Amino acid sequence: MSTATVGRVPGSPWRGLSPTVWVLVMARAVNRIGAFTLPFLGVVLTVEFGASLGQTGLILALFGVATIPSRLLGGQLADRLGRRRTIVLGLVGCAVAQTWIAVSGELWSAVLATLLLGLVFEIYEPPSQATIADVTDAVDRPAAYGLLSAAMAAAGVLAGLLAAALSHWDLRWLFVADAVTCTACAVLVARALPADGRRDRGRVAGAKVWRDRRLLLLLASGTVFATIYMQLVIGIPLTLLEQGLPEYGAGFVLAVSAVTMIVAQRLLRLQHLDDFRALTIGYVLVGVGLVVSAFAHTLIVFLAAAVLWSLGELFLLTRYLTLASGLAPDHARGRYLAVFGLSWGIATAIAPLTVTRLLESFGPAGLWLSTAAVAAALAGLQPWFRTRLAPA
Repeated sequence: MSTATVGRVPGSPWRGLSPTVWVLVMARAVNRIGAFTLPFLGVVLTVEFGASLGQTGLILALFGVATIPSRLLGGQLADRLGRRRTIVLGLVGCAVAQTWIAVSGELWSAVLATLLLGLVFEIYEPPSQATIADVTDAVDRPAAYGLLSAAMAAAGVLAGLLAAALSHWDLRWLFVADAVTCTACAVLVARALPADGRRDRGRVAGAKVWRDRRLLLLLASGTVFATIYMQLVIGIPLTLLEQGLPEYGAGFVLAVSAVTMIVAQRLLRLQHLDDFRALTIGYVLVGVGLVVSAFAHTLIVFLAAAVLWSLGELFLLTRYLTLASGLAPDHARGRYLAVFGLSWGIATAIAPLTVTRLLESFGPAGLWLSTAAVAAALAGLQPWFRTRLAPA
């Protein structure tokens, strides 16, 4: 585990990263550009297939539940089958499911396709993250994961523009476009990433991932962060509506957030910070941004808040992945990252409930001040986490 780092050569934080990292980042960015269908899935089920709102909610809930075993399966296959094969398998599975949704003629067919999409949706995440850890030294992992985050943020902005263009046509074309980008990503990975080596089945089977208390503690901490992150994604648009601001303001906020993460990757020199000091700074920045959001009444103030909490998220996203990959032995890295990644599935289920309840009961100020208090508590707890997550 990387708890301390030494300075790197001045210049770009990404200089010297393995070509494998760049190939994987490029492939994931291509895939992310096409991954704009999920927000439209509920609309397609309702408009194209005639599902009621209640049925649509149930179908989307089933999709969300299916993504949890999907990530665990991705971790198992990454360690047993190999990183490259698992990434390709997951992407091809997504392409098949997306195509199935696009060509479905009946609701039952679309439901089965949606369930399949959930079961394959997260397969490529653990091997992607594990591959980056496999080919980088501990000192370089924050930069490598930061590059992945920056590329995904940039691709997300392009995805929104592409979705806006295609949504004027038949909505099913969104799923066709996503299937095409998944296939393109799979081809790039299959041709450009190193071939999978032989796996030591005895070592792979012998790893007791769920018995590592450090991993479970990191999972708990990461789940809190992921919940804060998802609360921002869900809660900021609702807060803007509560404040009487235009609906398009949420798009500006999310765009500023993405640009902040991209620019900050280039400008900030963070390698000299150890992981826990970086996490402390990250939570402080997120907390300050949340406090500003609590008292914001104009779009310009919300944009300023977005810069603050986006800078904090940059610290947190990169260092949590660095810690999770560092805890894992090489032969179990896929499963360790899969278990840690469950934090996002849990947060996705929790955040809609906490946002709506707090917003309804206490208004925007109550929602964001209480969330800021949680961020402050996590910042103060980092010395305690340092001692508990020290190498065994």
